[in-house]
Amino acid sequence: MRILHTSDWHIGATLKGQSRMPEQYQVFAELVEITRAERPDLVIVAGDLFETAAPSAAAQKLLVRTLSTLRQTGADVIAVAGNHDHGAALDALRGWADAAGITLRGTIGSAADHLITGRTADGEQWRCAALPFVSQRYAVRATELFELTSAETGQSYTDHLRRLVTALSTSFTPDSVNLVTGHLTVVGGKVGGGEREAHTVADYAVPATIFPPTTHYVALGHLHRRQKITAGCPVHYSGGPIAVDFGEESYTPGVLIVDVTADTPAQVRHVPLTEAVPLQTLRGTLAELREAKTDPRAWLRVYAKEKSRAGLRDELQELFPRALTVQIDPSMTAGDERPARPTRAGRTPRQLFGDYLTEKGVEDPAVTALFDRLYDRVSTVAEEEVA
Repeated sequence: MRILHTSDWHIGATLKGQSRMPEQYQVFAELVEITRAERPDLVIVAGDLFETAAPSAAAQKLLVRTLSTLRQTGADVIAVAGNHDHGAALDALRGWADAAGITLRGTIGSAADHLITGRTADGEQWRCAALPFVSQRYAVRATELFELTSAETGQSYTDHLRRLVTALSTSFTPDSVNLVTGHLTVVGGKVGGGEREAHTVADYAVPATIFPPTTHYVALGHLHRRQKITAGCPVHYSGGPIAVDFGEESYTPGVLIVDVTADTPAQVRHVPLTEAVPLQTLRGTLAELREAKTDPRAWLRVYAKEKSRAGLRDELQELFPRALTVQIDPSMTAGDERPARPTRAGRTPRQLFGDYLTEKGVEDPAVTALFDRLYDRVSTVAEEEVA
């Protein structure tokens, strides 16, 4: 059978106030075209469908439209919630999803509810343990739903996840393709720049040994960097379809195509999504930045190695209209030893303002002249009022 593995869609994401929705429409249209060309039997979306737990109507429309279109290609579709999603809200869509032939799992229910089975057009059987994101606090409740003993519910987060996976994988059979999907952090996984740190710290990381060696492929989401995890069975993160922030600008967004049978190991290849808008960071002096080569489609982050002065930001913004952030390079101020601040007593406002400009590294006569005019005007009015 053939599987298309994707995750971390983050529909509705913004970047420095810039909406990514137009870009996401293009990317998901390309994802659908890849699905039509590759003709997978199963599409797996491993969590973080939305950027926030309260997605906009436009974001929900894009999700429904994309999942529906993927299903219309003839592939079975499984999607689980991630930590950015409101699991109960996703479960509220299950009526629509069931009618559309889509498997959607937002929260933990009974074990039977999370073991999805199917058969390809060629008659090949597959079984997929589908786990939505489980928080540390909810892990105990989840294991209770799986009817574990009170002693078992008192274990660590790793123990809880291991028991959940074990409970689901006991139904794996040797004559079927056995799959696991989930939204979690595995020990050894390399964190990207966009995951919420609170959910990727060690307390939430589980060893890859929780996945039984009889699993033919584990399709994970949560870490945005595409990667293979060393384990007793194939464990992969697909990465997301877009780079969600500048910490991920070196990634190549795409999907994973997996060919596997019950008797042969999984063959995994990456298919890039070329509609994803690149992110690019520029650093240099103004002269160097003028010579910098940029992708005309890219969103930019610009660090100027210049002393701060009035008009510099406007100049850079005009030079790079797609710059979402313009800042003085931290190297311009790092390591600067600030001189002892002189006493204010006996110093004029003009001298104090001059000290302030020196401290901030501003050397702009226009700013000093503007201060002089404003100070003179304020001082004159005050004197007239006193008189």
